[in-house]
Amino acid sequence: MTGLFKPAKAQTISPAEASERLKRGEIHLIDVREANEWAQMHIPGAIHMPLSNFPALVDQLPTGKPVVFHCLSGKRSARALEICQEHGKPHDTHIAGGITAWRAAGLPVKP
Repeated sequence: MTGLFKPAKAQTISPAEASERLKRGEIHLIDVREANEWAQMHIPGAIHMPLSNFPALVDQLPTGKPVVFHCLSGKRSARALEICQEHGKPHDTHIAGGITAWRAAGLPVKP
């Protein structure tokens, strides 16, 4: 097991790259923020799977294309990657800076 919030292998992609890949239907975007954060705003097309329930949900991750995680700034999405690795899932990518960086890049969110 790796250290807290430090997956053994993690890749980060920029918000712009994630946005383009999401638009092209190349990825599943998973938001691991909590329900109150999701209700305030979220990325259109993202799937909500809160980190607080994630160990129980990890086997329900969508299949068929790569999964990319995001949270507010990157710490919780890194933890989601660690949980995936602990459960033998191949997922290793999250958005650098989370939804904070997404919004700073001027990318759309839903209220």
